[in-house]
Amino acid sequence: MGDKSAERRPAGELEAGVLAALWAADGPLTPAQVQEILGGTLARTTVTTILSRLHEKGAVARRRSGRGFAYVPTEDASGLTARRMHAELARDEDRGAVLSRFVSQLSGEDERLLRALLDGEGDAT
Repeated sequence: MGDKSAERRPAGELEAGVLAALWAADGPLTPAQVQEILGGTLARTTVTTILSRLHEKGAVARRRSGRGFAYVPTEDASGLTARRMHAELARDEDRGAVLSRFVSQLSGEDERLLRALLDGEGDAT
């Protein structure tokens, strides 16, 4: 009998795979279509659960498709990362300390990019 916990994927890996499948698609996907794109190794119920959680987090939108739903990402990868950064910032009462620590740990190149973006000189995309 195998150790099921050893077979589990790291937290976020399944969500990342599902989002990657949605980003690569030309339109909305059903859980069955996502399952197929991911290689069919996950149960459809697992894929549906992941999509439901992503919907609750606002990372995907859904619309009726037959008896179920079809899903589309609400943002591209950069937008999702920015949303996560905002969420992390909002969790701490001392925003100044968090931002200060974040900026102090930027590479020189990232610091220059951030400075240019704040000065309106860079392109955010």
